[in-house]
Amino acid sequence: MSEPLVVIGNGMAAARLVEELSVRALGRYAIAVVGEEPRLAYNRVLLSAVLAREIAASEIVLKSAAWWRGRGVTLLHGHAAVGVDPHVRRVRLANGATLPYAKLVLATGSRPLRLPLPGMSLPGVLTFRDLGDVSAIAGAARGRKAVVIGGGLLGLEAAYGLARAGAHVSVIHLMDRLMERQLDARASALLKSAMEQKGIMVHLQARTAALRGIRRIEAVELADRRIVEADLVVVAIGIRPNVELARTAGLEVGRGVIVDDGLRTSNADIFAIGECAEHRGTCYGLVEPAYEQARVLAQRFAGDARATYAGSVLATNLKVSGVNVFSAGDFLGGPGTETIVLSDPGLDTYKKLVVADGHLVGAVLYGDTEDGLWYLDLIRSGASITKIRHDLAFGRMLAQRAAA
Repeated sequence: MSEPLVVIGNGMAAARLVEELSVRALGRYAIAVVGEEPRLAYNRVLLSAVLAREIAASEIVLKSAAWWRGRGVTLLHGHAAVGVDPHVRRVRLANGATLPYAKLVLATGSRPLRLPLPGMSLPGVLTFRDLGDVSAIAGAARGRKAVVIGGGLLGLEAAYGLARAGAHVSVIHLMDRLMERQLDARASALLKSAMEQKGIMVHLQARTAALRGIRRIEAVELADRRIVEADLVVVAIGIRPNVELARTAGLEVGRGVIVDDGLRTSNADIFAIGECAEHRGTCYGLVEPAYEQARVLAQRFAGDARATYAGSVLATNLKVSGVNVFSAGDFLGGPGTETIVLSDPGLDTYKKLVVADGHLVGAVLYGDTEDGLWYLDLIRSGASITKIRHDLAFGRMLAQRAAA
């Protein structure tokens, strides 16, 4: 008899877990996937492309309804899980139904942060996190003055999508450079210039003090008293792991749901993956770590007790029309590291590689990101780059040819 497995969350992490399980242990579990959003799992990475009308919402669906049915999965999208009782091993849904489980996986993701400021509840103030947000933003964008609060990865994707949707866009960012967690100062300056060439105004070192309006949003007031007019405001300042269900189950929670190297929580029958999970003090807000966690957990569920998750080397991609950015690892460098820089202003490209003890430990690419995944493989594998050190900056093809 199949063991009941409930997965709470119908996002990218959950879809990858079920996919991995269908390959490794098809039929071993009776799987039920519960999702609050009233739709099939989709690729959140492509939300800005949907907002920009480059692709349709239907094109970012990860798996069809037939795919889920073909693997025997009970898919309950549009159903919110509101409680977990580990004593009787049941999940309680908002409609009053309960689901029994032998194993439970929390893949509840994150919720967008909102600033605790006056005016945050005004109509026209939105977040950028799901297809519902995209629909609301797109309906109010064309010809409007839009302000994006936040100049990180998500904020810039929202700004680009808004600009493509016909809005006049300004970005307000607290820090001294865009994407400061993923880029060095030089790459960030190039990115700022590129965004401005697309008609997006960028305000750096700008602290939002209040959102102003009577019946709906009319302006953003900055701490230095500047006023930025706005018909629409998108708040993209970060995310918070969704841990409310974990608390109802009495699980150990830090910033996220705390898990060990086997993705197990403080309860032996409950596991967590993706943005809601905290592993070795880190919550990853990116897709690739969630996929790595899903693979490891599927291996363990398939009987491989040796499979462990040791953490992820972070890599970031920003791809908007004509602007490609990639970063991975320790791209800032520090004591004991060397920096290799290759820049071509004529081609609008910049490459910075950080080397330590004969190994590549970090990379930032702007413009030409074709070799990004190769550099990422070198960083993750820890392979020696001694033989290709002098050709490393020129890319995979030339470096491997020189080493042959």
